[in-house]
Amino acid sequence: MYIDSTGRHNMIISEAVFAGSSTREGQKPSLRLPEFAFIGRSNVGKSSLINMLCGNSKLAKTSSTPGKTKLINHFRINGKWYLVDLPGYGFAKISKTGREELRKMINDYVKNSREMVMMFVLIDSRYDITKIDRDFLTGLGENGVPFAIIFTKGDKLGPNALKAQVERDKRILLEDWETLPPMFTSSAQTGAGKEEILDYIQQYI
Repeated sequence: MYIDSTGRHNMIISEAVFAGSSTREGQKPSLRLPEFAFIGRSNVGKSSLINMLCGNSKLAKTSSTPGKTKLINHFRINGKWYLVDLPGYGFAKISKTGREELRKMINDYVKNSREMVMMFVLIDSRYDITKIDRDFLTGLGENGVPFAIIFTKGDKLGPNALKAQVERDKRILLEDWETLPPMFTSSAQTGAGKEEILDYIQQYI
C-alpha cells in the first residue's frame, strides 16, 4: 500500500497465493478472511481481469473456451483477504446436469458465505446487459448480497462508445432498481480500472 498525493491509501497487491478449490461453501479454506467474489457470464473475461488486478498473468486460468472455471477458487491476497473466482453463469456448452451442478455451487456460496463482503458482477462492455445478467442481479438483491458491477473489455470500444454503452446499461438497470450499484469500467489489456477497483476493496479491508 502507498499513500498518493491526495492522502488516499492505494492498495498494491504484493502477494497472491492460490489457497484452494471447492465445490461447496463448507469446503473453503479454514483460514477465514474477508472475501471479494468475482462472477459473470461465460467468456466475460473474468480470469483475465483477475490476473490483471493481481499483476500475475498465470494466476487464474484463462481460456478462449467459455466455462473454464468449474470450481470455487480462493486466492489469498497480501495475507489479508481472499479474491474468490466463481464459475460463470449463463453457462457454456456443458450438459444439463453440469449446468445444474454449477448453479447449485454458485447459490450455495452466495447464500452461505458469511465472509463474503462484496460480489463483483462482470458485464461485457460491448453489449447491452442481458436478461441473464439482470436475473442474476435480481437474485443477489433478493438475498441481500452487496454487489458492484465491472464492465470488462473496455479497450474494445472507443472512449465515447464505451461511455454511451455504459449509460445505456444504466438506463436498462434502472428499470429493475431504484438506485444503481457502484460501477467500474476495466480492461485486462490496458490495466484500466485496476486502481479504482482495488481502492474500492481497500475501503473494506
